[in-house]
Amino acid sequence: MALPNELKVLSTTAMKMVFEELAPVFEGDSGYRLAVDLGPSLQLEKRLAEGEAADVAIVTRLGAQDLIAQGKLAAGSLVDVARSLIGVCVAKGAARPDLSSVEGFKASMLSAKSIALSKPVGGGASGAHMAKVFDQLGIAAAIQAKAKYGAGGARGLAALAVSRGEAEIGIQQMAELLAVGDIDVVGPLPAALQAVTLFTAAIPSGARHGDAARALIDFLGTPAAKIVIKAKGLEPN
Repeated sequence: MALPNELKVLSTTAMKMVFEELAPVFEGDSGYRLAVDLGPSLQLEKRLAEGEAADVAIVTRLGAQDLIAQGKLAAGSLVDVARSLIGVCVAKGAARPDLSSVEGFKASMLSAKSIALSKPVGGGASGAHMAKVFDQLGIAAAIQAKAKYGAGGARGLAALAVSRGEAEIGIQQMAELLAVGDIDVVGPLPAALQAVTLFTAAIPSGARHGDAARALIDFLGTPAAKIVIKAKGLEPN
């Protein structure tokens, strides 16, 4: 059972490190405790659509707009928080894939023995986008044979699979790669293959603590919070 002063936050895993640093600050200032439940955006959007209760939701902007249309998020409560790029990682000291061009990226993906990714259906935004990229490059079948899909959330990060030696390359949101310390982040995808995901905060229609939820969303837009958001691999809005 939720505590009287507890704010339930359903948030994209890309905000993991942001909340790790900022949650204690907000809690100290507001007197509310944050119960942050992290997961892939598409999964969170599905849970909210099915009626799961929360005080704050941080999902993709497109997902948030869909949820408003369904009456699951309060109209007018949307605030864009951060933009995220998709990046690539390898194990510490391992050979780095070529991200300088589309052809270089394609060749690197074909030569890799295994690639950790978000699920293309029901996973994070990066998984759905990468499925389209591999199809566009004509290598979808080859990638499918070597893909390693995480379970989603903080325990299913692609970089964790790389750090454990389960995959040679990891592809996910840059902030999710940076959340794992013992890997090398090679960089973002080539610009022609990149997708920028806009993450948006909103208040679910059945929020128990609407005023505190609004205070948290406002807090994420402060200059101090934006410095942390940028330091954690995201671009503050």
